[in-house]
Amino acid sequence: MIEAVGLRKVYRLKDREVLALDNVDLHVRQGEVYGVVGQSGAGKSTLLRCVNLLERPTEGSVRVDGEDLTAMAPARLRAARRGIGMVHQHFALLSSRTVAGNVAFPLEVAGVGRTARRSRVMELLDLVGLADKARAYPAQLSGGQKQRVGIARALASEPKVLLSDEATSALDPATTESILELLRELNRELGLTILLITHEMDVIKRICDSAAIMESGAVRESGRVLDLIGTPGSLLARSLFPLPPTDAPDVVALTYPRSYDEPLMSELTRKFDVDVNVLGGAVETVSGQSVGRLNVQIRGANRDAALDYLGDKGLLVEVAA
Repeated sequence: MIEAVGLRKVYRLKDREVLALDNVDLHVRQGEVYGVVGQSGAGKSTLLRCVNLLERPTEGSVRVDGEDLTAMAPARLRAARRGIGMVHQHFALLSSRTVAGNVAFPLEVAGVGRTARRSRVMELLDLVGLADKARAYPAQLSGGQKQRVGIARALASEPKVLLSDEATSALDPATTESILELLRELNRELGLTILLITHEMDVIKRICDSAAIMESGAVRESGRVLDLIGTPGSLLARSLFPLPPTDAPDVVALTYPRSYDEPLMSELTRKFDVDVNVLGGAVETVSGQSVGRLNVQIRGANRDAALDYLGDKGLLVEVAA
């Protein structure tokens, strides 16, 4: 659905050049939620703006739904952008317009008739749970409600792709959770492809099927979230489930890349007569699977056999840091 190849973006200042994107490739499958995570200045926002060509890349190409946006003439590009919705960090609502007026704005620009426009607006407000706020103004709304209006407006032209620029970073934890649930529902119900950028690893855990980690304008790691969690040395796995350092003897870091029905730690004790002590870590639900990382101390004469058993079961066994 989204394919960016070899993207470079250079900003030319008076006496120097700033490289914002350095040969970035991005492949987002149709119908998935794809998260790009990184610290401020990593190039995330520049990448997102290059996907819909609000920023034109210095080099490289961007294809969305099979069409090469970078090769389009301006008029054709404006039409293609109607198939790409955008949700902003700080809502970008028009304060002089009601909620309904904000959602209707892109429909007005597109020349949609009044009757059809009114029907579409109410459909969208119902979809995001704000049907009773149609006549309210942005100043009368909470942050979460404002973001729901922004999402409804982004969906007005029935896009196939939704771009989300730090949509939850200005919200409290409970509101963040509700917005993430809404995005996942829209993804499932509408078959919407969502590309979001965030600096919060928790967003990746909650709703993303695939992810990329950016640093200094380059992609350090990318792929399906569950696949990356199950990859030895994965930067994403270490970032999603950081483990505290330990100097305890005989400690290994165990990564659970999927759900397991068996009580594996109990089985180790029974099968191999070893002592097992879980020192720290977390197991959480990601993409419907119970995954995570644990620091586990395993001691006894049959320790090596016990570790081999865990590896045969599909767990990643690494020396704890």
